[in-house]
Amino acid sequence: MGRPLRIEFNGAFYHVTSRGDERKEIFKTTSDRLQFMEYLSSATTRYGALIHCFCMMRNHYHLFLQTPHGNLSQIMRHINGAYTIYYNVKRHHAGHLFQGRYKAIVVEADQYALELSRYVHLNPLRAGIVDAPEDYRWCSYPSYIGTAQRPPWLDVAFVLSMFGPDLTVARQRYREFVEDLIGKVYDSPLIHTVASTILGGADFVETIIADHLEPDITRPDVPALKALIRRFAVENIIAKTHELVDEPKLAREVAVHICHRYSGETLKNIGAHFGFGDSAVVKASTRLEIRFNSETGIRDKVEDVLRALGRGEAKTSARAGKIR
Repeated sequence: MGRPLRIEFNGAFYHVTSRGDERKEIFKTTSDRLQFMEYLSSATTRYGALIHCFCMMRNHYHLFLQTPHGNLSQIMRHINGAYTIYYNVKRHHAGHLFQGRYKAIVVEADQYALELSRYVHLNPLRAGIVDAPEDYRWCSYPSYIGTAQRPPWLDVAFVLSMFGPDLTVARQRYREFVEDLIGKVYDSPLIHTVASTILGGADFVETIIADHLEPDITRPDVPALKALIRRFAVENIIAKTHELVDEPKLAREVAVHICHRYSGETLKNIGAHFGFGDSAVVKASTRLEIRFNSETGIRDKVEDVLRALGRGEAKTSARAGKIR
């Protein structure tokens, strides 16, 4: 099996998940969870990690973090390695605790930090563990809204600052933002991940490839590189969409959306093909996404085009589930 693609650079943001081997429990007791938080703390002091969000579930965990020193591998070796030793010694166990290596997606924080933090914080509610997100102790959400004391190693300022400089106001606005999804079905922001590796707009993807992957772009041992190389030409997307979608207006809208999310082209180049500017590309693509939930036929057409283009790993129908 090919190796996973690792992108590391100073200041990078990541969504990281790690699951128990064979989906077995990795947190069985309160002391397990407290000990894991100790390793999150030491990751910040020893390796400079900035942990913005966390959520510990029964058999996996989520982190949204930043690496000022470009050392994600070192940070994760510490967290998963130290916790595995603790777990095995405590239970007289030997062998793997986690299912392979952790999964890390490099994130364009300016575009996705809010959506991603909300996705992480709603995990316990999605799983039916609690009736309200602030009731879950093993998650950073209570610290965000001020119902629990913030651990000194948890950085809530980055996300909350997107709602303004006043902490009280920002907390209330963030709470409204998160809890607005309760009772609704919504798509995970992770469905927009490119090649299971990069979550960001087309310009961000291009920058990551140019600055951090070009020397390795022909490596045959990393499947994600092949997926990045296999991005679609705008002309092919437009042609295939008009071939499969009968109604011209809808075909144009679907083509704009797929170009925006999957071509890897810059917004300027995409807009040039459709006769409008950069911002109009994003707005048109977003408008179509909003219609996905109410008009399932549109989602089906997008998936039909993606399948015809050969984008087997694109899952536009992947959902976070209904939030009760």
